[in-house]
Amino acid sequence: MTALFFDIGGVLLTNGWDRTERTAAAEKFKLDWKEFEDRHELVLHAFEVGEMGLDEYLDRVIFYCPRSFSREKFADYIRARSKELPGTMDVLRRLAQSKQYLISSLNNESREMNAYRIERFGLRRYFDVFLSSCYLGVRKPDEAIYQRALDITQRKGEECVFIDDRALNLECARELGMRTVQFKDAAQLERALRELKVAIAAA
Repeated sequence: MTALFFDIGGVLLTNGWDRTERTAAAEKFKLDWKEFEDRHELVLHAFEVGEMGLDEYLDRVIFYCPRSFSREKFADYIRARSKELPGTMDVLRRLAQSKQYLISSLNNESREMNAYRIERFGLRRYFDVFLSSCYLGVRKPDEAIYQRALDITQRKGEECVFIDDRALNLECARELGMRTVQFKDAAQLERALRELKVAIAAA
């Protein structure tokens, strides 16, 4: 193994803006759930591949009509949903300490939220590169995102491990020869990596 690819939302951090977070937002801000979710789904691809910024997303999904709350309050709410998952950041830190692997993200995320989460949680300390959908112009589980990750890092699939919490996102990676780990929790991740002979510094 020479390279490790990490999903971020659902592995290192909470999913910043998935259905659970959107459901909570709809309740808090008294949004019509069906209309909110329909609009979100229509613009999601453009939002996550970097073709639509946060301001335009909010225009299309939330502020297409008058609201009793401000744009800033809603954006702050989205950012506040991001939290560390227990233990995984420590596993990542110890992997980075080994200095044996290229460590990269391979995640679906909008441009502004990606930048916020990288800065807020100090991810540059551990990652060598961020191969995010908003920079690559393609999203998981499209096979193209995995192929671009291999091309950019100049790795063969069989020398890479990809960690993600969603089974579908792992399927295309395996088809390109990558070893995969479906994330459950930090202890399970560490066990799975050790089984793959990945070097991890002691806690």
